[in-house]
Amino acid sequence: MHMESEEKFNELIKTLKDLGYVDADIVKVNKAWEFAKLSHFGQKRLSGEDYSMHGLETAKIIASWKLDLTSIIVGMLHDTVDDGAANLDDILREFGKEISGLVDGVSTVSKIRLRGSDDEIFIENLRKMFLSMAKDLRVVLIKLADRLHNMRTLSVLPVDKQIKIAKETQEIYAPLSERLGMGEVKAELNELSFPILYPKEYEKVTAESGVYYKKAEERIKKIKTTLLRRFSDEGIKVAIDVRKKTPYSLWKKLERPDIKWNFDKIYDIVAARVFVETVRDCYAVLGIIHRYFRPLLGSHVSDFIAQPKPNGYQSIHTKVYGPNGKIVEFQIRTHEMHESAEYGVAAHWAYSELKSKGDVNSDQLEKMGGSVGSKLSWVKQLASWQSEIKDSNEFLEAVKFDALSERIFVFSPKGDVFDLPVGSTPIDFAYAVHTSLGDFISGAKINGRIFPLSQVLKNGDVVEILKSKNSKNPNSDWLEFVKTRIAKSEIKKHLNQQSKF
Repeated sequence: MHMESEEKFNELIKTLKDLGYVDADIVKVNKAWEFAKLSHFGQKRLSGEDYSMHGLETAKIIASWKLDLTSIIVGMLHDTVDDGAANLDDILREFGKEISGLVDGVSTVSKIRLRGSDDEIFIENLRKMFLSMAKDLRVVLIKLADRLHNMRTLSVLPVDKQIKIAKETQEIYAPLSERLGMGEVKAELNELSFPILYPKEYEKVTAESGVYYKKAEERIKKIKTTLLRRFSDEGIKVAIDVRKKTPYSLWKKLERPDIKWNFDKIYDIVAARVFVETVRDCYAVLGIIHRYFRPLLGSHVSDFIAQPKPNGYQSIHTKVYGPNGKIVEFQIRTHEMHESAEYGVAAHWAYSELKSKGDVNSDQLEKMGGSVGSKLSWVKQLASWQSEIKDSNEFLEAVKFDALSERIFVFSPKGDVFDLPVGSTPIDFAYAVHTSLGDFISGAKINGRIFPLSQVLKNGDVVEILKSKNSKNPNSDWLEFVKTRIAKSEIKKHLNQQSKF
């Protein structure tokens, strides 16, 4: 086992050297590895591995996300205090204030356990987690890497513990990774949880989907050959990757009332992702695809480059008729957009590291920083809730049903995009646009048609709030169907003011 751990450590060192880290950096990582082994001396995981292996694997995941050296070292040390023989003073003395502060932050986040919504300890830990995130987002990124490795090795635990950890992963850590724009991490966490939490459904999806995956892959293979030739003729350098929809994601879609397990209604069971060098190439590729394969009628092109999703995601999606009239989805993006889509806010640190080495210019970093800012606005919102929400149950509801719920993206008539929880209504939209807009609501149009204010919004809806000339008081009935914390809070505030007169 000792030999195996040293081999794994050497793999990490090779990765760090490939990423451009110098000898002085490697010395620091060596020091952390020796410290971790000493802190966990004689400890074994249930799998029989040395305990220090978990920290090492966590550090390797963090390195694969290209986070900074400090995060990699913290990944290696994160368990040495809670589960090892070290204490924070040891880490402060050996590695300094920044690393000891991050280890302390990860330790705080690690104490979160999903119990009941009435469990004060759970709620207080949630509060601490979001405060830690607001101070230094690397805390939660390191925790995500820790959770990802734990999920990969979950099978050694008793079934009841597996279920508990998988539930926590799906309720907190998978949504967190999505909000941070880390699509690859979110997908893997959900996939690892799926067979544990829904074993029958997992078996059904995997049993029934095989033939559809195969047919879709064959269709894309034929299209790929044609398109590669066309792109070459036009002088556009591309790479085409075929992405299969994961079983969990497929199951969620099959369960939708408009799909009802009809595989023929799922056009992206296998999608083709086209990677190019520049934004200009993205639009050139879209034009070529539409020239040779007829696009679907109606609005089936989603341009998330011109209008990125609020979590920073950028890509162009289009659906076309492929061989035998079957529909195929294409996703077109630059290599940088793909890196950001897979690793989200973590990619920001990769660019910062490159900047320090002179491998990326200030304009690129500024651009990256802008998308990171949009991904983090909700983190600041969570931090502000700490002081606003005193009631524990209200705080938990706000976190679960607003901050970490499944999201939809809706648009204003001007094309501004708004990120709302699933189940939101035009009232939620109005308060998301501006808190004062809620005082003037007389009605709402969705995609040009008038709907009741209780209408549930769908992904991609264009919402227009019809305003009255004079300020109106919110209706108490709105509280029965609004979803977002800001809408509930503003409505209650107005109703309380009314009751005083």
